[in-house]
This record gives sequence, structure tokens and C-alpha cells, in this order.
Amino acid sequence: MSIEAARPEGDEPLRIASLGVGQIGGTLASRFAAAGHEVRLANSRAPSTVKLFAESIGAQARHGAEAVLDADVVVVSVPFNRIAELRSVVSRAPADAVLVDTTNYYPHRDGELGSFGPEDTESEWVANVLGRPVVKAWNSILAGSLQTAARPSGAADRMALPVSGDDPEAVGLVCGLVDVSGFDPVVAGPLAQSWRQQPGAPAYTTDLATTELVEALARAERHTLAERRGEMVRAIRHLRGWGTHAQRLAIARRVFL
Repeated sequence: MSIEAARPEGDEPLRIASLGVGQIGGTLASRFAAAGHEVRLANSRAPSTVKLFAESIGAQARHGAEAVLDADVVVVSVPFNRIAELRSVVSRAPADAVLVDTTNYYPHRDGELGSFGPEDTESEWVANVLGRPVVKAWNSILAGSLQTAARPSGAADRMALPVSGDDPEAVGLVCGLVDVSGFDPVVAGPLAQSWRQQPGAPAYTTDLATTELVEALARAERHTLAERRGEMVRAIRHLRGWGTHAQRLAIARRVFL
């Protein structure tokens, strides 16, 4: 396995379609728009339901099939059990569009998926369901950290995020967007190794700097993921209203590190 710190590549404006406008997708969209990229927002309902938010960040509200038509990047940020609903939408994107998977599988939320087995790597399953290669990124950060912990490039307290994928150019492009979103990108290996940033792994939602993240990715153990994911969920369920961001971060660091 090869894990290394990555340098962001490229600064050309991109056409970015965000499929899903929740806490992760919406925050990323606002960062990309602020950086000068052309951002299109789409959810499972009508464009009118995201129009005000889109206008507030300088983005466009569109139907999903329209948002992806000439997109350079398509960010998938929907519940894991709704991935299959996007296959027809994603099929309309250009063949060379970079598809980014930000999702995670949680059995208590997503239920049992007949085509997803306990040994499957989440993003490989996503790529197979969507019929397109994907790059995995932004799945390993809490929404609260994404919203509040972004720092300028070179800041001493800047966090790092893993990026996994099989196409070096696509990975490099996503690394540049991770930098734009306020975090240092770390190339975590091919998609087959992306389980190292799934729920239950030391790199998952533990807010690490670059050196710490590289070490966390390297010491991940696949056979412990499900057990540790379950332990985290059980601990959070005992908190009132699922707890605060600080409480959830503390639990993740205790269980995963």
C-alpha cells in the first residue's frame, strides 16, 4: 500500500454538479462556489426547494439530469441506500467527468442492502451500482468539522482528509478541491483500499493532521471496522439528541484511535 501527502493540482474553474445538498454536499458547494467554480445543486425534489440556498452561495439550482450534462465533477452526497436512484442521472454526465463519492454505509440508517455484502468496500460498491469509476473523498469528516475546521493552505493547525481512487488524474483533481475546501489532501491509495477511510477506521472522523492521518490509514485493520462502527453508534445513541459535534468527535477519537 502506498500512502502519501498530496499536492493539489490545477486551478482552472470547474463545472461542478452536487447531487445532494445536505450538510456535507451543501457545505462543499458553498466552498467551491466561493472559489470561483460553477456549481449546480440538485436534490431528490424540485430545483425550487434549493433555489434560495443556491442563490445565497452563487450557485444554480437544477434538476439532477440537467446539472450533470456537461459537468467536470459530479459530487454524490446522498444516503447510501439511495445511491442506486442516481444511476440514470449519473449516466448523463460526460464520460470523462470525475465522480466523487462522499457516502458511508450505516446499517441502522440504511438497512440491509441485498447487493452489498459485509466484505464489500463501500466505494467499489458505489462505483459498480452507478456504473462509473469514483474517487472517494470527504466521507471521513464530521459535518461540524467540515463547517468549522477549514483553514487556509499552509496553516499550522490545518486538518487532512484522505482521497482514494484508481485514476491519478482524477485523484489529483479531487485533491485540488479538498485543498479548496480547507483541508490538506492525502492520497490514500486505490479504491480497493478505501476501506481504510470507512466508518470504524482510525482515519474516520478523528480530525487528524497530515502526518497523523498517514499513520492512521496505515494501521487500519479491516476486520475491526464493523465492530468499531457499531460501538461508535451505540455510544452516540446514549447522548441526548445524538449529542453535540464535540461529543461525537470525542467518541470517534476514543473508539477509533
